Amino acid sequence: MVAVQKEAGTNVIRRREETNATRSLLNTARIIADYPVMLHLKEFEALEMITGKIDKLAAINGASGLMNDLVRLSD
Repeated sequence: MVAVQKEAGTNVIRRREETNATRSLLNTARIIADYPVMLHLKEFEALEMITGKIDKLAAINGASGLMNDLVRLSD
């Protein structure tokens, strides 16, 4: 009985965390829709995370060209 209650409590916490994460994504999407410059800031955050994992990066085309190259790589 105690194990079942603990599992139920864990599931409630997990659902709350998922709901909060979804709300956060929705809020981010709304902000980006209202302020397109925020999309560029998110792109730079992603680029920062990527470059933090590599030793050397040469951006020949500037940031815009680099983002276009990254998008082409993922297609």
